[in-house]
Amino acid sequence: MLIRWSRRRILKAMLGALGAPLFAPRASPAQELKVPDTLPVERFDFGPKGVESWTTVGGQWAVEEMAGAPSGKRVLVQRAVRNAFNVIVAPGGPYSDVEVSVRFKPMSGREDASGGIVFRFSEGRYYVIRANALEDTFRLYYYERARRQLASARVKAPALGQWHAVRVVAVSDRIQGWLNGTLLLDHRDTRFRAGRVGLWTKADSITAFDDLTVRGVTGGG
Repeated sequence: MLIRWSRRRILKAMLGALGAPLFAPRASPAQELKVPDTLPVERFDFGPKGVESWTTVGGQWAVEEMAGAPSGKRVLVQRAVRNAFNVIVAPGGPYSDVEVSVRFKPMSGREDASGGIVFRFSEGRYYVIRANALEDTFRLYYYERARRQLASARVKAPALGQWHAVRVVAVSDRIQGWLNGTLLLDHRDTRFRAGRVGLWTKADSITAFDDLTVRGVTGGG
């Protein structure tokens, strides 16, 4: 009797003889990191309070009125254009495990038009996650006397003159980053364990920030 086998049946038989599965299981999506919901949340909308209690590491940071601000009428703007990096650190912390989100609006810049979140800042060392309106990348770096890239994702460049959302969650040695609500980075690094939270721009970026939210486990700095 002549038996006709389909190509699929032949392939299945061959793989079975080799002990290999016919189809590899799909990779499961990354589990979203979280800090405990019971932790207090600190919000900075730059309304009634300025940044007198903040620490300026570099840059020209000031609260300004801006129409269309996400949380009111006032935002924090960085206007220095000659520094390599511009950093300002918020009061509070240090935090170990932490969740931070902020809205940023890249306003101008020829070399760079970026905005980012600094976290685990301690003695001038820190992580930063940033987006750049002049590039199609979303990146995580660490800074320790120089900036070093840890992870990168390809994205549609966030538009100049529009508000965008950046969020980062760091739990133990694992770091996840979101841009405009999409999880794009999931990386492990043991370099820095705790520190304060802040904001970041680069080079000639003139960038506005609003609605900074921080929830974290204090201590460890």
